[in-house]
Amino acid sequence: MADPRGFLTVRERELQPKRPVALRLLDWREVVDPADPTLVARQASRCMDCGVAFCHQGCPLGNLIPEWNDLVHRGRGREAIERLHATNNFPEFTGRACPAPCESACVLGISEPAVTIKQVENHIINTAFAEGWVVPHPPERLTGKTVAVVGSGPAGLAAAQQLTRAGHTVAVYERDEAPGGLLRFGIPDFKLEKSLVTRRIEQLKAEGTRFRCGVEIGVDMSWAELRRRFDAVIVATGATVPRALGVPGEELGGVLPAMQFLTAANRAQQGEPGDVVPPELSAAGKHVIVIGGGDTGADCVGTAHRQGARSVTSLAIGAQPPETRAAGQPWPVHPTLFEVSSSHEEGGERRYLAATVECVGEDGRVTGLRVAETGFTEHGRAPIPGTEQRFAADLVLVALGFSGPEPIADPALSLPAGPRGALLRGDDYATEIPGVFVAGDAGRGQSLIVWAIAEGRSAAAAADRFLTGSTVLPSPVGAQERAFAVPAARE
Repeated sequence: MADPRGFLTVRERELQPKRPVALRLLDWREVVDPADPTLVARQASRCMDCGVAFCHQGCPLGNLIPEWNDLVHRGRGREAIERLHATNNFPEFTGRACPAPCESACVLGISEPAVTIKQVENHIINTAFAEGWVVPHPPERLTGKTVAVVGSGPAGLAAAQQLTRAGHTVAVYERDEAPGGLLRFGIPDFKLEKSLVTRRIEQLKAEGTRFRCGVEIGVDMSWAELRRRFDAVIVATGATVPRALGVPGEELGGVLPAMQFLTAANRAQQGEPGDVVPPELSAAGKHVIVIGGGDTGADCVGTAHRQGARSVTSLAIGAQPPETRAAGQPWPVHPTLFEVSSSHEEGGERRYLAATVECVGEDGRVTGLRVAETGFTEHGRAPIPGTEQRFAADLVLVALGFSGPEPIADPALSLPAGPRGALLRGDDYATEIPGVFVAGDAGRGQSLIVWAIAEGRSAAAAADRFLTGSTVLPSPVGAQERAFAVPAARE
């Protein structure tokens, strides 16, 4: 521990300033530039190096946070990235797209602002790439075993990298034109620039992982054929079925699932010069309403601003969260708090206790929403009669999350789903079909990127054990394991 009194002498939590709103709305670059190294080292010194470091448990990956905080404070960046990569395949993804349950579990956070763990993590990996410390690690020998990974999101990529490094021959199948899943097509560039995804894919390729894009298993190749070709299969297709709005008029043109809107925007950004978003999927010049107050909704808000929306309104059915921990969500639980994301800083209106009653339209296209105040009954939340208002809307984006993975309609791989829609698997990620494993949101249900990577690593260990009889690969979480939770705040 470099400075045992650091958390006493550096009391303020400092974050690198974001780029000015007027400037960042002109492009799709990340809203925060790399942090000043002096600031990061100063903030890393606030880590208490706790006897029982709850940040380890707050993070499903078990990141060795006190160790790399200390190394950053000492200026030993190369050792810091080694400790970070020991538990996390892709820290540049978690450092940008994870809500940081590790910071919620930070012991310093009991009485002071938590350590800026995400900022330190980003600094470590940014420095490592800039210095050339991130290099391919191909296996020293091959086992002769083959593994197919279906899906190239964070869970699939983590599983593929672990198994490739263990010496297995791994092929990743992706139905889209390029690998990355929601990392590439779901998260906007202003949160995660796609060059970061591409350079990791290049690392995986250099290590020996093979990518088969534009191939949808069950359509272009049957599941039976896949199982015949490979010794093991990991299903990491994600939870991509959007939750329906469930009100009259949701079939109108201009009422879209959020991911359809975001995917179109991302494809235009990654395409050839001059590629544009189809007019029906663009927010340009439109009154936009985003239904849902989570991260996906915020991504829609930021994207709509950059496309030139006439107005942007966010609706959340629940009450505005508190700014401090509620009594039912004590430390170290990851609490639900009112947060102003970078997208919400850029403009628009946010409304809470807003229950959508109906989508209204003319000539088959949406022109507005009828919205009532949310009430609470013995059966749950419901609109309060007599409180309805109408809001103009040319584009309605439904960001209510996902109900589970797309079902596999193939008798060769009949995987039953649980009550929450996720595919059933045992605690070792194995399904009832020998050699078939399920990882990530496909088996957990909609969750965080950090859980996806942790599950990918754990499923890789289970597959390696199945193929060879034993494994030295780490398994940070069990398939049924959940985050810190209390009855009032379960996932």
